[in-house]
Amino acid sequence: MFDEIQYLPGWEVHLKSLVDSYPTYKFIATGSAAAALKLKSRESGAGRFTDFLLPPLTFAEYLAFIGRVEDLIVPESKQYEWQENYLNAKNIYELNKEFINYLNFGGYPEAVFSNPIKHDSSRYIKSDIIDKVLLRDLPSLYGISDVQELNKLFTTIAYNTGNEISLDSLSKSSGVSKNTIKKYLEYLEAAFLIKIVNRVDFSSKTFKRATTFKVYLTNPSMRAALFGPVDDEHQAMGALTETAIFSQWSHSDTIDNLHYARWNTGEVDIVWLHFATQKPAWCVEVKWSDQPCSDSRLLKGVISYAKNNGIKCVRVTTKTISKTGCYDDVEIEFQPSAAYAYTLSANILNEKALEKRVAKLSVQ
Repeated sequence: MFDEIQYLPGWEVHLKSLVDSYPTYKFIATGSAAAALKLKSRESGAGRFTDFLLPPLTFAEYLAFIGRVEDLIVPESKQYEWQENYLNAKNIYELNKEFINYLNFGGYPEAVFSNPIKHDSSRYIKSDIIDKVLLRDLPSLYGISDVQELNKLFTTIAYNTGNEISLDSLSKSSGVSKNTIKKYLEYLEAAFLIKIVNRVDFSSKTFKRATTFKVYLTNPSMRAALFGPVDDEHQAMGALTETAIFSQWSHSDTIDNLHYARWNTGEVDIVWLHFATQKPAWCVEVKWSDQPCSDSRLLKGVISYAKNNGIKCVRVTTKTISKTGCYDDVEIEFQPSAAYAYTLSANILNEKALEKRVAKLSVQ
């Protein structure tokens, strides 16, 4: 096993030589920065190398790590193995407590098992992870001379995770030029610190020239490390909940199918476009509130979008309420955000496991 391979000049050549020289052995090379691996693994490893991306912990993995799945989650039955489970909470208030813990420190395995890190995430997560990538890896890889400029931009993005932004607004709030911001966004996404999500219009058409977009932290725990932990009444809970739900998709190969919709009179948080047809298959409106369950005016945007795009059923997340309703001929499934995050991550992980079993059987 080789660790921190990005700091070994020509590592890919040496590894290729080892693989060719010892064909019965398996070699594992790890690195802390995805950007480094992308930039420096230019040597062709066809037939030799397999890349594995290790995203942050999902909410399902977090609950499994702390041993609370059985006492917090009620699994629903399904008829076939390939069908998705619809999972809900035995006690939504307890599940919400763990969801908030997940937002604050649960994206990193070491933090889950370490009380010192839990209680001082700003020291450990910020210094050991964020600062390492921002202040060391990216500047050394891309020749960034103004490290504080990059750090200021990332801090602005982290504070506004889940919100729609533009190059103009980023430039004004961070004091960084738009051309430099474009490059920095590419670097930050390559380093797997952020995920950029593009917009579609009311008819689900993409924009040839995107002037606005959403930027999500790949791990919501990074915001808590920078600005302090949140509780269930914190003003950032809505944006962090949306960030956490997007984070679950980092384990899926279809994450690039995700968009958000916005038009003059409304917005929908998550829209999934079919790769081939570019038509929306489903959409989700993310809320950390129970108010939409009793005030249909708050559903106007997602209902009008669904009707305009032929979507018969949509999901709206809540804080504590689970129920199903029909509004203007559109069926709406209300599910608590924490339960939806668990459902989403558990189904993605199950799908991955099934794909591996099928691939293994096809080889045998």
